[in-house]
Amino acid sequence: MKKIRATITAIGKYTPERILNNFDLEKMVDTSDEWIRSRTGIFERHIAAKGEASSDMASSAFRDMQKRFNVDPKEIDAIVVATITPDMFFPSTAALIQHNIGAVNAWGFDISAACSGFIYAMVIATQFVESGRYKKVLVAGSDTMSTITDYSNRDTCILFGDAASVVLVEPSEDDEHGVIDYLTKMDGSGKDFLYMAGGGSRNPASHDTIDKGMHYIYQEGRSVFKFAVSKMAEISLEVLERNSLTSADVGLFIPHQANKRIIDSCVNRLKLDEKQVMINIEKYANTTAATIPLGIVDSYDQGRLKKGDLLLISAFGGGFTWGSMLMRWSL
Repeated sequence: MKKIRATITAIGKYTPERILNNFDLEKMVDTSDEWIRSRTGIFERHIAAKGEASSDMASSAFRDMQKRFNVDPKEIDAIVVATITPDMFFPSTAALIQHNIGAVNAWGFDISAACSGFIYAMVIATQFVESGRYKKVLVAGSDTMSTITDYSNRDTCILFGDAASVVLVEPSEDDEHGVIDYLTKMDGSGKDFLYMAGGGSRNPASHDTIDKGMHYIYQEGRSVFKFAVSKMAEISLEVLERNSLTSADVGLFIPHQANKRIIDSCVNRLKLDEKQVMINIEKYANTTAATIPLGIVDSYDQGRLKKGDLLLISAFGGGFTWGSMLMRWSL
């Protein structure tokens, strides 16, 4: 029996209207544009409007997809949402998106894998399609990081932004295009280096958790940097080697956009040149689960991602989680 191959057939993105740049942050905390740029590569980030949540952004990203590719929401079978900033604990963000966009025949759920969330969600969607059970799976990466960022903490407030992006995964029309391979990994010992302590069953919301700032993201930068550089490069090389490919075969590499220093170190280890790498962190900052799909849309819009190109994506996030996926682009 012929193997079904999954591929991305439609894309869309959304970024909030408000922009917070480095000069704005200079007025809020003890930092500077030069310091932020030199250490992170970030100049500006988009910030959601008051009351604008992750489901709203993902729904707007889907509407962008509709305009681009005329996708009928009633034909969507399943919705997989990667987010660490769900609108609420329940119902799921996927359920809210389903209602917002009119995907009345779809079921779905959220996954929590931090910055690796989009790759995790793509693996799930790929397997759904390859099983033959589902024809159209919507994958969303949406995070409203401003809602869990302490804007009095200069170590973290410079790093994050808000955005959403979506892709539609369907069976490929041929054997040449679509997802080729993927690897996903996790190491729970990284739990102490990147987390948000408050709000869950261990530390439910209270005056005490609020007073202690436990509902904001915490990151131990040096440890995260060290792990991210090594793991993103290692897993990317592994997925290439598994398929008898080298870095020279890669048409475009889209890494998670957390820090330009991390990206540069990873790119050097992979021995890629700048023409093979998408970097857009200066415009968006770290939008967590949205960074890679945002990179996909921007690359497509800029003509840097063309049908037949070998696309490699890789991410590292809290958990620790990390993963890489290899595909032959079909749009």
